[in-house]
Amino acid sequence: MKFFIDTANLAEIQEAYDLGVLDGVTTNPSLMAKEGITGDDNVRAHYKAICDIVDDKVSAEVISTNFEGMVKEGESLAAIDDKIVVKVPMIKDGVKAIKYFSQNGIRTNCTLVFSPGQAILAAKAGATYLSPFIGRLDDISIDGLELIQQIVHIYNVYGFETEVLAASVRHTMHLIKCAEIGADVVTCPLNVITGLLNHPLTDSGLAKFLADHAKASGK
Repeated sequence: MKFFIDTANLAEIQEAYDLGVLDGVTTNPSLMAKEGITGDDNVRAHYKAICDIVDDKVSAEVISTNFEGMVKEGESLAAIDDKIVVKVPMIKDGVKAIKYFSQNGIRTNCTLVFSPGQAILAAKAGATYLSPFIGRLDDISIDGLELIQQIVHIYNVYGFETEVLAASVRHTMHLIKCAEIGADVVTCPLNVITGLLNHPLTDSGLAKFLADHAKASGK
């Protein structure tokens, strides 16, 4: 399973990268705004700064909702760095844009996916990644993990090459369940990744080892 971090914060991206487990980054306009990044030139510069930290796979989202606008924005984003993956919404013109990008060597991440039907359309169009939002489904009392399981099954049955990128991951159990189900990628905040480190028996065991070492050393 690949780990992506869902943020536009450079310090968090660097910390996740330094941990040695980071495979990519996902961003969106809301995350950019949270970091105070506004204006096209500043946004492009920030994407470049992210690309300079990580090895590959930085999702940069288009804002347009029509085919022509998405193509223009997507080509401009892809030109920032070879690591850019163009993030496209799951709407009719978005599917058309994904097909265009796939035919022109530009990787895509189809976002705001909430149903198996949408997942099938994105895969047929040639999306590189598919982002089902499990946390947002949980928020309205629909099992987001069940959606991941359905999509993984469908993609395996038909041999679709699109990778399932579980998004809107809220906590470590989301992440672990996605791993059990077979999601190709999970994207989440830094605290979810670092949360995997935590176990009380690790803490108590280490404390005992250190105490015993200190006692044996006469400290």
